[in-house]
Amino acid sequence: MTSDGAGVVPAGNVVGAGVVAGANVTPFELSPHNCFACGSLNVSGIGLRLHVERGKAWADTTLDVRFQGWNGMAHGGIICALLDEVMAWSLVGEDNWGVTARMSVEFKRPIPIGQPVHAEGLVTRSRRRLVETAGTIADAGGTVLATAVGLYVAADEARKRELREQYGFRLLNDATAAATEAATPESVDRLEPGRHPASLVTSGTRR
Repeated sequence: MTSDGAGVVPAGNVVGAGVVAGANVTPFELSPHNCFACGSLNVSGIGLRLHVERGKAWADTTLDVRFQGWNGMAHGGIICALLDEVMAWSLVGEDNWGVTARMSVEFKRPIPIGQPVHAEGLVTRSRRRLVETAGTIADAGGTVLATAVGLYVAADEARKRELREQYGFRLLNDATAAATEAATPESVDRLEPGRHPASLVTSGTRR
């Protein structure tokens, strides 16, 4: 940030950042947090609004000039962060909390600043505590701009309990979910109703 105001992000929570559940995911809430990619408290972060389904996660975003590398192009590290985020959250619908063990990215075309892109992550294989994933970023016309494959290590039950306490995680029943429906994105990061138990996933490259 600079003293003359260039690149300054207004103070306050990131409006719209958080997580939305699709089909087969039970609603839960967690305390607002500072994740660079999806945290509602991180005013310098990307501010992703993530959508989670069984074995899948996706987000639509438009990167601004704060995330520029070469002129007019998104920085490669930001591209990696987007891919890691959607791949890590793709574990959520299968009730896994995972950390990134390995990730490989292929940059196919420059990702332009100021134009909408769609990032998507999929679980491709689960074997005990090792989960393999794939990710893509595409432009509005469907042209693939970057791809990735990742390997995530699922937390054991003891570590899950620690993370739930750290992030204020709790499952919501239907009555609680209805009561919190009017909550603002700044007050809670909330998954919407579904049927399959889910948990917060935290990626080793994101926390």
